[in-house]
Amino acid sequence: MAKQVCVFAENKPGRLERITDILMEARINIRAVTIATSQGFGIVKLLVDEPDRALDLLRREGLSAYARQVIAVVMGDQPGGLHRIARACSSRGINIEDAYGFIIRDKEKAVMVLDVEDIPDALNMLQDAGLVMLSDEELYSL
Repeated sequence: MAKQVCVFAENKPGRLERITDILMEARINIRAVTIATSQGFGIVKLLVDEPDRALDLLRREGLSAYARQVIAVVMGDQPGGLHRIARACSSRGINIEDAYGFIIRDKEKAVMVLDVEDIPDALNMLQDAGLVMLSDEELYSL
């Protein structure tokens, strides 16, 4: 199962730089990133090629970080690609709590990373709907 690394960070200059410096020095590649802030603090969510190692390094450097399992769904890079995923989740009562997407270079495909409460149920539902998931190895090697 794929993991994203989540880091709590105060919303101030230099916080993201510290996170990226730690990962750069360790030669850990960031595949996707999303940042959300509220009330002066934020969560930096990272898809990296070595999530367990990244988590360990960030924690050793004193950052508050955790890993969260996510689902990486392949979708067409065309109108309606995301709608197919949203409809499949909606029809089975699966709430998408958080999500972000990115394009796979030269493949005319995109990936939607989903954070849902019940991952096993969501995986079964998405597979039943004919959608394809990326394994953790496939996702980290993009």
